[in-house]
Amino acid sequence: MAVLAMNNDEYKTFPAFLRQYASYTVAIKGNSEKTVCEYLLDLRTFFRFYIMYKNGDFLPIDEFEKISISHLTESILKEINQQTIIEYLLYVKVERKNDTSARMRKLSAIKSFFKYAYARMHWIDSNPATDIESPKKGTALPRYLTLDEAIRLLEVVRSDISSRTRIRDFAIITLFLNTGMRLSELVGLNLDSFDPDLTKVTVLGKGNKERIVYLNDAAKKAVMDYLRVRLDPKYVSTGDKAFFLSKRQTRISNKTVQWMVGKYLELAGLGGRGLSVHKLRHTAATLMYQSGKVDIRVLKDILGHEQLNTTQIYTHVVDRNIEEAVGNNPLAGVKISVKAPHEIIDEE
Repeated sequence: MAVLAMNNDEYKTFPAFLRQYASYTVAIKGNSEKTVCEYLLDLRTFFRFYIMYKNGDFLPIDEFEKISISHLTESILKEINQQTIIEYLLYVKVERKNDTSARMRKLSAIKSFFKYAYARMHWIDSNPATDIESPKKGTALPRYLTLDEAIRLLEVVRSDISSRTRIRDFAIITLFLNTGMRLSELVGLNLDSFDPDLTKVTVLGKGNKERIVYLNDAAKKAVMDYLRVRLDPKYVSTGDKAFFLSKRQTRISNKTVQWMVGKYLELAGLGGRGLSVHKLRHTAATLMYQSGKVDIRVLKDILGHEQLNTTQIYTHVVDRNIEEAVGNNPLAGVKISVKAPHEIIDEE
């Protein structure tokens, strides 16, 4: 079985035991094909490092990328120990300049694979990745738009009468800002994802897990306006069930949405701040939580988070806003020294 997000020729360059692992994680574990492809590519880098490490070589990146792993068999897994994995993580940090997030992902791929090799297939007598701690990552507060900035962004899209896709683009950005859905979830929407009265939509989240996203009045209106365009006979005749279509009348791509959002952020004077599609999701979550009417556990379900601690970052955003609000009090700069009674007596 080939992983659909990877072409067959590339897939065949992986050893049989990795292809077997990929099939298992897609078919049994229910991981998305995109996630499995990323894991495979990270594991290919690891096993290339293993070959180089074993041979005592140190190759430049261009030669490293040419190392073939197709000949490897599961028997070599017994030669890999905890130190091999630690040396690999050091290599990708120092030589490949991988940041903490990239190293965390690579270690996650290794842990997943060796758990499968040990607990499921019994190819090895012990799991060398079990006790390796994940690289520490500092907690960064998410970037987001203020309410005024979000409204300005929507106004810029609405006013762009020169764009043939203005109604579609307005609906896309409105959904991001009002529901907090992920890019992959929005792109994956179909005509039948929405219920008949457009009050809710079923999205396919991480790990191929479905969840219900509810539409508020603004999102419902934007969807209804676009639906009139989408149900035009010239689009219906394409036979594509996708809700959001490209100019070629096929399902819109991630890159197209990213480009479109970036364009309107620039036009709204919001460029150069590291904002992106994902930051619109952060904006929706932050504005909902700042309203004071959304419990953190409810927000977790709205965003489709597995763990509550993933959602709790938005409480820190609000804490920072409170701190800034106090700091911006006009009286903050009025510093008056008040002397104690004994100091006054001493002066006299």
